[in-house]
Amino acid sequence: MIDATPLLRLYAGFRARRLARQHAAAIQQRTLQRLLRRAAATRFGRDHGLPRIADLAAFQSAVPLRRYEDFWSAYWQSAFPNLVDVTWPGLIPFFAESSGTSSGVTKFIPVTSEMIRSNRQAGLDLLGYHLRQCPQSHVFAGRNLLLGGSTDLVERAPGIKSGDLSGIAAATVPGWARGFAYPPPEISRLTDWTEKMARLADAAPKADIRSISGTPSWLLLFFDELARRHPERSARLVDFFPKLELLVHGGVNFAPYRARFAEWLAGSKAETREVYAASEGFIASADRAEGEGMRVNLDHGIFYEFVPVSEMDAPQPTRHWIGNVETGIDYAPVLTTCAGLWAYVVGDVVRFVSRDPPRLLVTGRLSYTLSAFGEHLTGEEVEGAVTAAAEAIDAGLRDFSAGALYPEKPGEIGGHLFIVEFERPVAADELTRFAHLLDRDLMRRNLDYQAHRAGGYGLHQPKIAALRHGGFAEWMRRRGRLGSQNKVPRVIADPALFDDLRAFAEANRQPI
Repeated sequence: MIDATPLLRLYAGFRARRLARQHAAAIQQRTLQRLLRRAAATRFGRDHGLPRIADLAAFQSAVPLRRYEDFWSAYWQSAFPNLVDVTWPGLIPFFAESSGTSSGVTKFIPVTSEMIRSNRQAGLDLLGYHLRQCPQSHVFAGRNLLLGGSTDLVERAPGIKSGDLSGIAAATVPGWARGFAYPPPEISRLTDWTEKMARLADAAPKADIRSISGTPSWLLLFFDELARRHPERSARLVDFFPKLELLVHGGVNFAPYRARFAEWLAGSKAETREVYAASEGFIASADRAEGEGMRVNLDHGIFYEFVPVSEMDAPQPTRHWIGNVETGIDYAPVLTTCAGLWAYVVGDVVRFVSRDPPRLLVTGRLSYTLSAFGEHLTGEEVEGAVTAAAEAIDAGLRDFSAGALYPEKPGEIGGHLFIVEFERPVAADELTRFAHLLDRDLMRRNLDYQAHRAGGYGLHQPKIAALRHGGFAEWMRRRGRLGSQNKVPRVIADPALFDDLRAFAEANRQPI
Protein backbone atom coordinates (compact mmCIF):
# COMPACT_ATOMS: atom_id res chain seq x y z
CA MET A 1 0.00 0.00 0.00
CA ILE A 2 1.03 3.65 -0.41
CA ASP A 3 3.19 5.09 2.35
CA ALA A 4 1.38 8.29 3.37
CA THR A 5 3.87 9.05 6.16
CA PRO A 6 5.80 11.68 4.10
CA LEU A 7 2.59 13.70 3.74
CA LEU A 8 1.86 13.27 7.43
CA ARG A 9 5.42 14.37 8.20
CA LEU A 10 4.94 17.58 6.21
CA TYR A 11 1.75 18.33 8.08
CA ALA A 12 3.39 17.49 11.41
CA GLY A 13 6.16 19.99 10.70
CA PHE A 14 3.64 22.72 9.87
CA ARG A 15 1.63 21.92 12.99
CA ALA A 16 4.75 21.87 15.18
CA ARG A 17 5.66 25.40 14.08
CA ARG A 18 2.13 26.57 14.82
CA LEU A 19 2.11 24.93 18.25
CA ALA A 20 5.45 26.55 19.07
CA ARG A 21 3.85 29.98 18.54
CA GLN A 22 0.76 29.27 20.62
CA HIS A 23 -0.14 31.60 23.46
CA ALA A 24 -2.27 29.36 25.64
CA ALA A 25 -4.38 32.02 27.37
CA ALA A 26 -5.14 33.96 24.18
CA ILE A 27 -6.17 30.80 22.31
CA GLN A 28 -8.48 29.74 25.12
CA GLN A 29 -10.09 33.18 25.30
CA ARG A 30 -10.83 33.04 21.57
CA THR A 31 -12.16 29.50 21.92
CA LEU A 32 -14.63 30.57 24.62
CA GLN A 33 -15.89 33.50 22.55
CA ARG A 34 -16.45 31.27 19.50
CA LEU A 35 -18.40 28.76 21.58
CA LEU A 36 -20.55 31.52 23.09
CA ARG A 37 -21.38 32.91 19.63
CA ARG A 38 -22.23 29.50 18.19
CA ALA A 39 -24.67 28.58 20.97
CA ALA A 40 -26.21 32.02 21.53
CA ALA A 41 -29.57 31.09 19.96
CA THR A 42 -29.95 27.71 21.65
CA ARG A 43 -32.25 27.07 24.57
CA PHE A 44 -29.22 26.97 26.87
CA GLY A 45 -27.93 30.20 25.34
CA ARG A 46 -31.21 32.01 26.00
CA ASP A 47 -31.46 30.64 29.54
CA HIS A 48 -27.99 31.91 30.43
CA GLY A 49 -27.76 35.08 28.34
CA LEU A 50 -24.82 33.86 26.29
CA PRO A 51 -25.07 36.70 23.73
CA ARG A 52 -24.43 39.23 26.52
CA ILE A 53 -21.35 37.52 27.96
CA ALA A 54 -18.23 39.53 27.18
CA ASP A 55 -15.50 37.91 29.25
CA LEU A 56 -14.52 34.97 31.42
CA ALA A 57 -15.74 36.54 34.67
CA ALA A 58 -19.20 37.09 33.17
CA PHE A 59 -19.25 33.53 31.85
CA GLN A 60 -18.39 32.06 35.24
CA SER A 61 -21.04 34.22 36.88
CA ALA A 62 -23.77 33.25 34.39
CA VAL A 63 -22.97 29.55 33.82
CA PRO A 64 -22.72 27.38 36.95
CA LEU A 65 -20.81 24.14 37.23
CA ARG A 66 -22.89 21.13 36.25
CA ARG A 67 -22.44 17.38 36.15
CA TYR A 68 -23.93 14.94 33.66
CA GLU A 69 -27.01 14.32 35.81
CA ASP A 70 -27.75 18.06 35.88
CA PHE A 71 -27.63 18.38 32.09
CA TRP A 72 -29.62 15.19 31.62
CA SER A 73 -32.49 16.24 33.86
CA ALA A 74 -32.58 19.93 32.91
CA TYR A 75 -31.86 19.84 29.17
CA TRP A 76 -31.41 16.47 27.48
CA GLN A 77 -33.80 13.92 28.96
CA SER A 78 -37.11 15.42 27.87
CA ALA A 79 -36.07 15.71 24.21
CA PHE A 80 -33.77 12.69 23.94
CA PRO A 81 -32.75 11.54 21.40
CA ASN A 82 -33.96 14.48 19.26
CA LEU A 83 -31.81 17.26 20.67
CA VAL A 84 -32.25 20.22 18.33
CA ASP A 85 -30.95 23.65 19.37
CA VAL A 86 -30.94 22.59 23.02
CA THR A 87 -27.37 23.10 24.24
CA TRP A 88 -25.77 23.26 20.77
CA PRO A 89 -27.19 24.53 17.46
CA GLY A 90 -28.75 21.97 15.12
CA LEU A 91 -29.41 18.27 15.59
CA ILE A 92 -27.05 16.13 17.68
CA PRO A 93 -26.23 13.20 15.33
CA PHE A 94 -24.41 10.93 17.79
CA PHE A 95 -24.37 10.06 21.47
CA ALA A 96 -21.38 8.39 23.08
CA GLU A 97 -22.56 5.75 25.53
CA SER A 98 -20.38 5.92 28.59
CA SER A 99 -20.93 3.86 31.72
CA GLY A 100 -20.64 5.61 35.05
CA THR A 101 -17.49 3.85 36.22
CA SER A 102 -18.37 3.63 39.91
CA SER A 103 -22.17 3.41 39.52
CA GLY A 104 -22.62 1.46 36.27
CA VAL A 105 -25.33 3.84 35.00
CA THR A 106 -25.14 4.48 31.23
CA LYS A 107 -24.62 8.08 30.17
CA PHE A 108 -25.40 9.50 26.73
CA ILE A 109 -22.84 12.19 25.88
CA PRO A 110 -23.65 14.40 22.84
CA VAL A 111 -21.19 14.13 19.95
CA THR A 112 -21.47 16.74 17.20
CA SER A 113 -19.76 16.92 13.81
CA GLU A 114 -17.57 19.66 15.30
CA MET A 115 -16.51 17.34 18.10
CA ILE A 116 -15.69 14.57 15.62
CA ARG A 117 -13.40 17.03 13.81
CA SER A 118 -11.88 18.03 17.15
CA ASN A 119 -11.09 14.40 17.96
CA ARG A 120 -9.53 13.88 14.52
CA GLN A 121 -7.33 16.94 15.00
CA ALA A 122 -6.20 15.58 18.34
CA GLY A 123 -5.33 12.27 16.69
CA LEU A 124 -3.26 14.04 14.06
CA ASP A 125 -1.46 16.02 16.74
CA LEU A 126 -0.63 12.76 18.51
CA LEU A 127 0.85 11.32 15.31
CA GLY A 128 2.81 14.54 14.90
CA TYR A 129 4.32 14.12 18.35
CA HIS A 130 5.27 10.56 17.43
CA LEU A 131 6.95 11.66 14.19
CA ARG A 132 8.98 14.35 15.91
CA GLN A 133 10.22 11.77 18.41
CA CYS A 134 10.75 9.10 15.74
CA PRO A 135 11.64 10.95 12.49
CA GLN A 136 12.36 7.70 10.62
CA SER A 137 8.89 6.34 11.35
CA HIS A 138 6.67 4.93 8.61
CA VAL A 139 3.56 4.68 10.74
CA PHE A 140 1.27 5.38 7.77
CA ALA A 141 2.82 2.76 5.53
CA GLY A 142 0.55 0.10 7.00
CA ARG A 143 -2.56 -0.36 9.10
CA ASN A 144 -3.43 1.33 12.38
CA LEU A 145 -5.38 -0.91 14.74
CA LEU A 146 -7.99 0.69 16.99
CA LEU A 147 -9.21 -1.77 19.59
CA GLY A 148 -12.56 -0.09 20.01
CA GLY A 149 -16.29 -0.54 20.16
CA SER A 150 -18.61 -1.76 17.45
CA THR A 151 -19.27 0.41 14.42
CA ASP A 152 -22.75 -1.14 14.29
CA LEU A 153 -24.26 1.81 16.13
CA VAL A 154 -27.76 1.86 17.64
CA GLU A 155 -30.21 3.99 15.67
CA ARG A 156 -32.13 5.98 18.27
CA ALA A 157 -34.11 8.00 15.72
CA PRO A 158 -33.72 8.90 12.03
CA GLY A 159 -30.27 10.43 11.65
CA ILE A 160 -29.36 9.84 15.31
CA LYS A 161 -27.14 6.99 16.52
CA SER A 162 -25.44 5.99 19.73
CA GLY A 163 -22.59 3.71 20.69
CA ASP A 164 -19.13 3.54 22.14
CA LEU A 165 -17.11 6.69 21.32
CA SER A 166 -14.38 4.60 19.69
CA GLY A 167 -17.09 2.91 17.60
CA ILE A 168 -18.39 6.32 16.52
CA ALA A 169 -14.84 7.33 15.62
CA ALA A 170 -14.30 4.18 13.57
CA ALA A 171 -17.68 4.55 11.84
CA THR A 172 -16.91 8.14 10.83
CA VAL A 173 -13.33 7.69 9.60
CA PRO A 174 -12.84 10.00 6.59
CA GLY A 175 -12.47 8.38 3.19
CA TRP A 176 -8.77 9.17 2.83
CA ALA A 177 -7.95 7.34 6.08
CA ARG A 178 -10.03 4.19 5.63
CA GLY A 179 -7.29 2.31 3.82
CA PHE A 180 -5.01 2.77 6.83
CA ALA A 181 -7.60 1.76 9.45
CA TYR A 182 -7.93 -1.66 11.04
CA PRO A 183 -9.88 -3.89 11.75
CA PRO A 184 -11.89 -4.41 8.55
CA PRO A 185 -15.66 -3.70 8.60
CA GLU A 186 -16.72 -7.33 9.10
CA ILE A 187 -14.80 -7.37 12.39
CA SER A 188 -15.32 -3.77 13.52
CA ARG A 189 -19.11 -4.22 13.27
CA LEU A 190 -19.13 -7.10 15.76
CA THR A 191 -20.88 -6.33 19.03
CA ASP A 192 -19.91 -9.53 20.87
CA TRP A 193 -16.54 -8.63 22.37
CA THR A 194 -15.45 -12.25 22.88
CA GLU A 195 -16.07 -13.08 19.22
CA LYS A 196 -14.45 -9.84 18.15
CA MET A 197 -11.26 -10.59 20.09
CA ALA A 198 -11.06 -14.09 18.64
CA ARG A 199 -11.61 -12.93 15.05
CA LEU A 200 -9.15 -10.09 15.51
CA ALA A 201 -6.50 -12.35 17.01
CA ASP A 202 -6.79 -14.64 13.97
CA ALA A 203 -6.74 -11.88 11.36
CA ALA A 204 -4.50 -9.11 12.71
CA PRO A 205 -1.16 -10.98 12.53
CA LYS A 206 -1.68 -11.25 8.77
CA ALA A 207 -1.95 -7.46 8.44
CA ASP A 208 0.87 -4.91 8.38
CA ILE A 209 0.04 -3.29 11.72
CA ARG A 210 2.04 -0.12 12.45
CA SER A 211 0.16 1.23 15.48
CA ILE A 212 -2.24 -0.11 18.10
CA SER A 213 -4.56 1.99 20.26
CA GLY A 214 -6.82 1.10 23.16
CA THR A 215 -7.44 0.91 26.89
CA PRO A 216 -4.57 -0.98 28.63
CA SER A 217 -6.75 -3.65 30.25
CA TRP A 218 -8.49 -4.54 26.97
CA LEU A 219 -5.25 -4.40 25.01
CA LEU A 220 -3.79 -7.02 27.34
CA LEU A 221 -6.83 -9.22 26.86
CA PHE A 222 -6.29 -8.95 23.10
CA PHE A 223 -2.60 -9.78 23.48
CA ASP A 224 -3.46 -12.80 25.63
CA GLU A 225 -5.87 -13.96 22.94
CA LEU A 226 -3.07 -13.65 20.39
CA ALA A 227 -0.91 -15.91 22.55
CA ARG A 228 -3.69 -18.48 23.02
CA ARG A 229 -4.51 -18.71 19.34
CA HIS A 230 -0.90 -18.75 18.18
CA PRO A 231 0.98 -20.92 20.69
CA GLU A 232 3.80 -21.43 18.19
CA ARG A 233 4.84 -17.79 18.70
CA SER A 234 6.33 -16.22 21.79
CA ALA A 235 4.28 -13.80 23.91
CA ARG A 236 5.90 -10.74 22.36
CA LEU A 237 4.28 -8.26 20.02
CA VAL A 238 7.34 -8.20 17.77
CA ASP A 239 6.54 -11.80 16.77
CA PHE A 240 3.03 -10.80 15.68
CA PHE A 241 3.60 -7.25 14.41
CA PRO A 242 7.28 -6.84 13.49
CA LYS A 243 6.74 -3.34 12.06
CA LEU A 244 4.80 -1.98 15.02
CA GLU A 245 5.98 1.56 15.78
CA LEU A 246 3.44 3.07 18.15
CA LEU A 247 1.24 1.85 21.00
CA VAL A 248 -1.33 4.39 22.24
CA HIS A 249 -2.98 3.87 25.60
CA GLY A 250 -5.41 5.81 27.78
CA GLY A 251 -8.52 5.61 29.88
CA VAL A 252 -6.99 4.19 33.06
CA ASN A 253 -3.82 4.59 35.09
CA PHE A 254 -1.03 2.82 33.20
CA ALA A 255 1.11 2.04 36.27
CA PRO A 256 -0.56 -1.27 37.21
CA TYR A 257 -0.07 -2.55 33.66
CA ARG A 258 3.42 -1.21 32.91
CA ALA A 259 5.29 -4.41 33.76
CA ARG A 260 3.12 -6.57 31.51
CA PHE A 261 3.38 -4.14 28.61
CA ALA A 262 7.16 -4.14 29.02
CA GLU A 263 7.10 -7.92 28.61
CA TRP A 264 4.92 -7.75 25.51
CA LEU A 265 7.03 -4.97 23.99
CA ALA A 266 10.36 -6.72 24.60
CA GLY A 267 12.40 -6.66 21.40
CA SER A 268 10.03 -4.19 19.74
CA LYS A 269 10.96 -0.69 18.58
CA ALA A 270 7.46 0.58 19.27
CA GLU A 271 7.11 3.54 21.60
CA THR A 272 4.17 4.08 23.95
CA ARG A 273 2.13 7.29 24.14
CA GLU A 274 -0.60 8.13 26.60
CA VAL A 275 -3.75 10.04 25.68
CA TYR A 276 -6.47 11.69 27.75
CA ALA A 277 -9.46 11.07 25.50
CA ALA A 278 -12.75 11.23 27.39
CA SER A 279 -16.21 10.74 25.90
CA GLU A 280 -16.67 14.48 26.44
CA GLY A 281 -13.61 15.44 24.40
CA PHE A 282 -10.01 14.60 23.48
CA ILE A 283 -8.26 16.66 26.15
CA ALA A 284 -4.54 15.94 25.91
CA SER A 285 -1.84 13.60 24.62
CA ALA A 286 1.80 12.92 25.40
CA ASP A 287 4.16 15.05 23.32
CA ARG A 288 7.25 14.03 25.29
CA ALA A 289 8.54 10.95 27.05
CA GLU A 290 6.41 8.85 29.37
CA GLY A 291 5.83 10.50 32.73
CA GLU A 292 6.43 14.05 31.48
CA GLY A 293 2.75 14.84 31.17
CA MET A 294 0.28 15.22 28.33
CA ARG A 295 0.00 18.45 26.37
CA VAL A 296 -3.47 20.01 26.54
CA ASN A 297 -5.26 20.45 23.21
CA LEU A 298 -5.96 24.19 23.30
CA ASP A 299 -7.39 24.96 19.86
CA HIS A 300 -9.76 22.02 19.32
CA GLY A 301 -13.06 23.62 20.29
CA ILE A 302 -12.81 22.98 24.04
CA PHE A 303 -12.54 25.64 26.75
CA TYR A 304 -11.04 24.39 30.00
CA GLU A 305 -11.57 25.35 33.61
CA PHE A 306 -10.01 23.70 36.63
CA VAL A 307 -11.45 23.55 40.14
CA PRO A 308 -9.23 22.55 43.07
CA VAL A 309 -10.45 19.17 44.28
CA SER A 310 -10.41 20.49 47.84
CA GLU A 311 -13.10 23.02 46.84
CA MET A 312 -15.42 20.79 44.83
CA ASP A 313 -17.98 20.65 47.62
CA ALA A 314 -17.74 24.36 48.44
CA PRO A 315 -20.78 26.58 47.67
CA GLN A 316 -18.66 28.81 45.39
CA PRO A 317 -15.53 26.89 44.33
CA THR A 318 -12.71 28.78 42.64
CA ARG A 319 -12.73 28.27 38.87
CA HIS A 320 -9.24 28.52 37.43
CA TRP A 321 -8.43 28.39 33.71
CA ILE A 322 -5.38 27.86 31.53
CA GLY A 323 -4.30 31.42 32.26
CA ASN A 324 -3.84 30.92 35.99
CA VAL A 325 -3.54 27.20 36.82
CA GLU A 326 -0.65 26.15 39.03
CA THR A 327 1.53 23.08 38.96
CA GLY A 328 1.34 20.45 41.68
CA ILE A 329 -2.33 21.02 42.61
CA ASP A 330 -5.08 18.43 42.14
CA TYR A 331 -7.81 19.91 39.93
CA ALA A 332 -11.16 18.68 38.67
CA PRO A 333 -11.30 19.59 34.94
CA VAL A 334 -14.41 21.39 33.74
CA LEU A 335 -15.20 21.52 30.00
CA THR A 336 -17.16 23.83 27.73
CA THR A 337 -17.21 22.20 24.30
CA CYS A 338 -18.35 22.27 20.70
CA ALA A 339 -20.73 19.42 21.59
CA GLY A 340 -22.88 21.58 23.86
CA LEU A 341 -21.33 20.91 27.25
CA TRP A 342 -21.13 24.03 29.41
CA ALA A 343 -18.99 24.20 32.56
CA TYR A 344 -19.31 20.41 32.67
CA VAL A 345 -17.51 18.57 35.47
CA VAL A 346 -15.86 15.57 33.81
CA GLY A 347 -15.17 13.67 37.03
CA ASP A 348 -11.42 13.17 36.65
CA VAL A 349 -8.59 14.56 38.76
CA VAL A 350 -5.56 16.09 37.02
CA ARG A 351 -2.33 17.73 38.09
CA PHE A 352 -0.30 20.13 35.93
CA VAL A 353 3.40 19.47 35.54
CA SER A 354 4.07 22.52 33.35
CA ARG A 355 2.23 25.68 32.32
CA ASP A 356 3.96 26.74 29.09
CA PRO A 357 2.83 24.76 27.25
CA PRO A 358 0.21 23.30 29.60
CA ARG A 359 0.94 19.65 30.37
CA LEU A 360 -0.90 17.50 32.89
CA LEU A 361 -1.15 14.06 34.42
CA VAL A 362 -4.42 12.29 35.14
CA THR A 363 -4.17 11.24 38.77
CA GLY A 364 -7.59 9.73 39.46
CA ARG A 365 -11.35 10.17 39.54
CA LEU A 366 -13.46 12.34 41.82
CA SER A 367 -15.61 9.29 42.52
CA TYR A 368 -12.54 7.12 43.15
CA THR A 369 -12.44 7.93 46.84
CA LEU A 370 -12.58 5.36 49.60
CA SER A 371 -14.06 7.44 52.36
CA ALA A 372 -16.94 5.44 53.79
CA PHE A 373 -15.46 5.90 57.28
CA GLY A 374 -13.77 9.30 56.89
CA GLU A 375 -10.47 7.83 55.73
CA HIS A 376 -10.38 9.96 52.52
CA LEU A 377 -8.25 7.65 50.40
CA THR A 378 -7.84 9.04 46.89
CA GLY A 379 -7.81 6.94 43.75
CA GLU A 380 -4.16 7.78 43.20
CA GLU A 381 -3.26 6.51 46.69
CA VAL A 382 -5.28 3.33 46.26
CA GLU A 383 -3.84 2.51 42.83
CA GLY A 384 -0.30 3.27 43.95
CA ALA A 385 -0.53 1.07 47.03
CA VAL A 386 -2.13 -1.88 45.23
CA THR A 387 0.44 -1.72 42.43
CA ALA A 388 3.35 -1.56 44.88
CA ALA A 389 2.04 -4.48 46.94
CA ALA A 390 1.59 -6.64 43.86
CA GLU A 391 5.12 -5.83 42.72
CA ALA A 392 6.46 -6.68 46.18
CA ILE A 393 5.07 -10.23 46.04
CA ASP A 394 6.02 -10.49 42.35
CA ALA A 395 2.51 -11.59 41.40
CA GLY A 396 1.66 -9.23 38.55
CA LEU A 397 -1.59 -7.27 38.54
CA ARG A 398 -4.30 -7.73 35.93
CA ASP A 399 -7.04 -5.68 37.57
CA PHE A 400 -8.65 -4.86 40.88
CA SER A 401 -11.63 -3.20 42.46
CA ALA A 402 -12.28 -2.03 46.02
CA GLY A 403 -15.22 -1.05 48.16
CA ALA A 404 -16.36 -0.60 51.73
CA LEU A 405 -17.28 -3.39 54.14
CA TYR A 406 -19.71 -1.96 56.66
CA PRO A 407 -20.20 -3.35 60.20
CA GLU A 408 -23.04 -5.85 60.35
CA LYS A 409 -23.13 -6.62 64.08
CA PRO A 410 -22.77 -4.56 67.26
CA GLY A 411 -19.13 -4.07 68.16
CA GLU A 412 -17.82 -4.70 64.66
CA ILE A 413 -15.71 -2.19 62.79
CA GLY A 414 -15.68 -1.49 59.08
CA GLY A 415 -12.98 -1.73 56.48
CA HIS A 416 -12.28 -2.37 52.83
CA LEU A 417 -12.42 -5.36 50.53
CA PHE A 418 -9.99 -5.46 47.60
CA ILE A 419 -10.95 -7.89 44.85
CA VAL A 420 -7.77 -8.55 42.89
CA GLU A 421 -6.96 -10.52 39.76
CA PHE A 422 -3.28 -11.46 39.74
CA GLU A 423 -1.19 -12.67 36.83
CA ARG A 424 -0.40 -15.96 38.52
CA PRO A 425 -1.92 -18.11 41.29
CA VAL A 426 -1.14 -16.57 44.68
CA ALA A 427 -0.69 -18.73 47.78
CA ALA A 428 -2.48 -18.01 51.05
CA ASP A 429 0.66 -16.71 52.76
CA GLU A 430 1.29 -14.39 49.80
CA LEU A 431 -2.24 -12.99 50.08
CA THR A 432 -1.60 -12.32 53.76
CA ARG A 433 1.62 -10.50 52.91
CA PHE A 434 -0.11 -8.57 50.13
CA ALA A 435 -2.78 -7.38 52.58
CA HIS A 436 -0.13 -6.34 55.12
CA LEU A 437 1.94 -4.45 52.53
CA LEU A 438 -1.15 -2.76 51.12
CA ASP A 439 -2.26 -1.66 54.58
CA ARG A 440 1.18 -0.35 55.48
CA ASP A 441 1.52 1.58 52.21
CA LEU A 442 -1.93 3.15 52.56
CA MET A 443 -1.00 4.33 56.06
CA ARG A 444 2.21 5.80 54.68
CA ARG A 445 0.38 7.64 51.91
CA ASN A 446 -2.61 8.93 53.88
CA LEU A 447 -2.63 10.25 57.46
CA ASP A 448 -6.44 10.04 57.76
CA TYR A 449 -6.29 6.34 56.94
CA GLN A 450 -3.41 5.92 59.36
CA ALA A 451 -5.44 7.57 62.14
CA HIS A 452 -8.44 5.33 61.47
CA ARG A 453 -6.22 2.24 61.50
CA ALA A 454 -4.43 3.18 64.73
CA GLY A 455 -4.74 0.26 67.10
CA GLY A 456 -7.22 -1.43 64.79
CA TYR A 457 -10.13 0.35 66.42
CA GLY A 458 -11.41 2.46 63.52
CA LEU A 459 -10.80 0.23 60.51
CA HIS A 460 -9.71 -3.36 60.17
CA GLN A 461 -6.86 -4.36 57.85
CA PRO A 462 -7.92 -4.64 54.20
CA LYS A 463 -9.46 -7.97 53.24
CA ILE A 464 -8.37 -9.52 49.94
CA ALA A 465 -10.32 -11.75 47.54
CA ALA A 466 -8.18 -13.21 44.75
CA LEU A 467 -10.23 -13.57 41.57
CA ARG A 468 -9.54 -16.38 39.13
CA HIS A 469 -7.74 -15.61 35.87
CA GLY A 470 -10.11 -13.87 33.45
CA GLY A 471 -12.62 -13.20 36.22
CA PHE A 472 -13.01 -9.46 35.72
CA ALA A 473 -13.54 -9.89 31.98
CA GLU A 474 -16.29 -12.41 32.70
CA TRP A 475 -17.94 -10.12 35.27
CA MET A 476 -17.88 -7.23 32.80
CA ARG A 477 -19.30 -9.49 30.08
CA ARG A 478 -22.19 -10.55 32.30
CA ARG A 479 -23.00 -6.89 32.92
CA GLY A 480 -22.86 -6.10 29.20
CA ARG A 481 -19.78 -3.96 29.79
CA LEU A 482 -17.08 -6.02 28.11
CA GLY A 483 -14.70 -4.13 25.91
CA SER A 484 -13.46 -0.80 24.66
CA GLN A 485 -14.38 2.25 26.75
CA ASN A 486 -15.88 0.23 29.59
CA LYS A 487 -13.40 0.01 32.42
CA VAL A 488 -13.29 -2.11 35.55
CA PRO A 489 -14.20 0.33 38.34
CA ARG A 490 -11.28 0.80 40.69
CA VAL A 491 -13.47 1.96 43.58
CA ILE A 492 -17.16 1.08 43.71
CA ALA A 493 -19.35 3.44 45.71
CA ASP A 494 -22.69 1.90 44.75
CA PRO A 495 -23.53 -0.80 47.36
CA ALA A 496 -25.65 -2.88 44.96
CA LEU A 497 -22.91 -2.96 42.32
CA PHE A 498 -20.26 -3.87 44.89
CA ASP A 499 -22.50 -6.60 46.34
CA ASP A 500 -22.84 -8.02 42.83
CA LEU A 501 -19.06 -8.10 42.39
CA ARG A 502 -18.58 -9.61 45.87
CA ALA A 503 -21.01 -12.42 45.07
CA PHE A 504 -19.27 -13.04 41.74
CA ALA A 505 -15.85 -13.03 43.40
CA GLU A 506 -17.01 -15.51 46.04
CA ALA A 507 -18.12 -17.91 43.30
CA ASN A 508 -15.00 -17.34 41.17
CA ARG A 509 -12.14 -17.24 43.64
CA GLN A 510 -8.69 -18.16 42.50
CA PRO A 511 -7.86 -21.72 43.58
CA ILE A 512 -5.26 -21.74 46.33
